[in-house]
Amino acid sequence: MKKAIQKYLLFVAVLVSMVSYPSNDSLLNGDKNIKVTFLKLENVKEGQQLLIKDANQVILYKEDITESGEYKKGYDLTKLPNGDYYFELDKDIEIEVIPFSIANNTVSFDKDNKVTIFKPYVFAKKNTVIVSTLSLKASPLELSIYYENEGVMELIHNQQITNLVNIQKAYVLDYSEKGNYLFLIKTEGRTFKNYIKL
Repeated sequence: MKKAIQKYLLFVAVLVSMVSYPSNDSLLNGDKNIKVTFLKLENVKEGQQLLIKDANQVILYKEDITESGEYKKGYDLTKLPNGDYYFELDKDIEIEVIPFSIANNTVSFDKDNKVTIFKPYVFAKKNTVIVSTLSLKASPLELSIYYENEGVMELIHNQQITNLVNIQKAYVLDYSEKGNYLFLIKTEGRTFKNYIKL
């Protein structure tokens, strides 16, 4: 468990920087009237995903990172309607959320509200399942455990956890109930699914 916490703290220290500026010299698309917003991310890894979402968490754009190191790309975001949006870098154990807004063809990043959401870590040791997660804002968490019985998912446990930054719970599953279990975790407006086979 100490190693998992150390990994969390290491990833908190990873910096994600961004530079946004309009460019009238658009080599990307040849149209001089388009404003290009450049996104720069450091320490990305191959296999991670970059998403653009709207305020309702609808995915507008999705890209797989193909090279580790520095990522830099220009986007024409001015075609999006006025509103709030998010760049999300989906990593192994965390999601970096970078909010931006569009108003009258102008893109503004909200650097003060950039957040890191840590994904829950769920693993089994024999019939004991450990759930560990870190929430820097001590966000409420709802955990539901389902058992798959003849193709039907049956809720066997539901729990609300509040006001905790570091959550570590252990659940002992009945050895006689072999099969598939779903650990469904809802926190910070996200739903995480983790499957365990006993």
